[in-house]
Amino acid sequence: MYSAGHAFNRVYKPLLDELKLTYPQYLVMVALWAQDDQTVGEIGAKLFLESSTLTPLLKRLEALGYLARKRDREDERQVRLTLTDKGSALRKKARDVSACVGAATGLPLEAAVRLRGEIVALRDSLMKAAG
Repeated sequence: MYSAGHAFNRVYKPLLDELKLTYPQYLVMVALWAQDDQTVGEIGAKLFLESSTLTPLLKRLEALGYLARKRDREDERQVRLTLTDKGSALRKKARDVSACVGAATGLPLEAAVRLRGEIVALRDSLMKAAG
């Protein structure tokens, strides 16, 4: 698993360098492109990241002008994330990233989908065992 993850990172890196994003920053952007206006907690749950890990990453994305962080009006403990126009526009520049990585796997789409399902099941089993 480690070596496959390392190989994925090597494929992603030059693609994300062009966007001036790290892989975790890219994942946050993908999550917001899928559904804008989410809380830090929602993003953290989707990406399996703690808010202490997310906060510096989100501050960097905010400094780059890709998202805005604002306290929720109804629950000030929550911080909401919304895309800026610049963040929304970045989606167009990033649209080929997944396709390039998918092509690099050398797997047909059906096999890649099946493998992803197996990896998610493995992750879920490990998380359950870990408590």
